Amino acid sequence: MDETRAVKVSKYLSKHLRHQPERIGLTLDEAGWVEIDTLLTAAASHGFRISREELDHVVAANDKRRFAVEGSRIRANQGHSVEVDLGLPPATPPAHLYHGTVARRLDVIRAEGLRPMNRHDVHLSPDRETATRVGARRGRPVVLTVDAAAMHRDGHAFHVSANGVWLTQAVPPQYLRFPGPH
Repeated sequence: MDETRAVKVSKYLSKHLRHQPERIGLTLDEAGWVEIDTLLTAAASHGFRISREELDHVVAANDKRRFAVEGSRIRANQGHSVEVDLGLPPATPPAHLYHGTVARRLDVIRAEGLRPMNRHDVHLSPDRETATRVGARRGRPVVLTVDAAAMHRDGHAFHVSANGVWLTQAVPPQYLRFPGPH
């Protein structure tokens, strides 16, 4: 499968497994799962044919491991804007986590902290490199350091998804460290 096709399939899956399943007639279960055959049939009936081999390739080769397959079902690992309960147990985070963003968002983040926006949770990375890649999707990246240990001590809940992304409801500004002078 060529890279252009893989990206298109991945974006299609993300859109319909995370944000708009109803657009192609899918109903996710309470944990975000849908039968693979149902997904492939729905995609084809809406003009986007995906073979099982293509789906398997995208699930296996995706560098962010965005999707999980369990038996005959598939779901997105996190990032949903539709109501799902991923069933992730609370987890104790490492001392620091990281969030990649861009400079134009820093004033709002300084004032309000990190909010989930249209998603269920704020996504945090376990390392600077991953956060840098995340921030670079929207321009020149800025990596913020989150004092996850202090947040956890203060009662904020954390969860970790199957692909290593840390999730929390919000990060108040006092737990953020900004790089350099701004």
